[in-house]
Amino acid sequence: MQHQKVLRPPHSHHHIPLWEYIYPVGLWIRKNIVLTVAAIAAILTMCIVPPDAQYASYFDWKTLTCLFCVLAVVCALKNIRFFTILARKIVDSTGNLRTSVLTLVYITFIGSMLIANDMALLTFLPLGYFVLSSTGKEKHMAFVFILQNIAANLGGMLTPFGNPQNLYIYTKFQIPTDEFMWIMLLPFLAAIALITLCCLFFPKEPLSIKEPCETRLPVKRTLVYLILFVLSIVIVFRIIPYQIGLIVIPAALLWLDRKALRMVDYPLLLTFVCFFIFSGNLARVPAVNDLFSALLEKNTLLVSALSCQIISNVPTAILLSQFTGDYPSLLLGVNIGGTGTIIASLASLITFREYSKHNPGRIGSYLVKFSALNFSFLIVLLLFCGLLV
Repeated sequence: MQHQKVLRPPHSHHHIPLWEYIYPVGLWIRKNIVLTVAAIAAILTMCIVPPDAQYASYFDWKTLTCLFCVLAVVCALKNIRFFTILARKIVDSTGNLRTSVLTLVYITFIGSMLIANDMALLTFLPLGYFVLSSTGKEKHMAFVFILQNIAANLGGMLTPFGNPQNLYIYTKFQIPTDEFMWIMLLPFLAAIALITLCCLFFPKEPLSIKEPCETRLPVKRTLVYLILFVLSIVIVFRIIPYQIGLIVIPAALLWLDRKALRMVDYPLLLTFVCFFIFSGNLARVPAVNDLFSALLEKNTLLVSALSCQIISNVPTAILLSQFTGDYPSLLLGVNIGGTGTIIASLASLITFREYSKHNPGRIGSYLVKFSALNFSFLIVLLLFCGLLV
């Protein structure tokens, strides 16, 4: 009896090369590098401090809820082009490059105070690209993007919900809102002065955007989203329990815009979860506890700002808050520390990703300009804040 040869279908998994499995994973890691690092850090510390009942106390559920609510409502507003239409109308009314750059940078600056720095950049960097590309001013893109990035990092420092690390410190230390804003006011004003000065170096070249501003806002939906946005801010300010927001906002968006719930930056929320585990475990290692306590006792501002350059500002805030009660210096350090290296802030990685998407051949020159401008801001603001604390 003759054996028949079994033929495999041409697309059998046996014939799929290994790189086809690896490539999507690599792409995801590149897009979520901060989450990947946070997950690795959490897993490593779990080997030192095995999971137990104490893990439950690591998580700040109010911070995670507030962050989720703000991100979800912002995504819904973005989907009806609220921020783009608002910003476009402002930009359309400007007549030259310098005024347009000032407008773009200030929109990002104010936006970060209201919708958090990461969301402000995701919303307004595409606007910056549109303005420069549609008016033939692409050569200014690197500096405009870098200034928008600095504006997002420093603009968010004034409000508890402007930066994720602010929300965490504000919640953890139960800082009164007026005290929080008073701590950040002078560095905030110094940041405005520095950013404005940089924008004034742009020439007053005439500028015009030919395309009319499309789309009108749906009135009812806009009104509902703005009410939800106010609700999420009210929760941040502890006026109503955060659990209410966790019920009302997802329920409303399930009805009005399910896409907004899918668009939420869940990797950012997971990053927080991983860093809660990482910092909670490290705080239970006596040697680490002693080291950080000793360093922070000498200069909390400097240690926190320098730590941001290596492990980014959000994990720095979560980690160092376990070892110091000097929250004014910690707040200043993790906000100013967002400037500096490309990894000092998640916002900087978002800007880099957006710029390299449009200018893949100019990454080297971008990094040089980015470092020069960011480290200048870091040094000046550190010296300024050093006089305040």
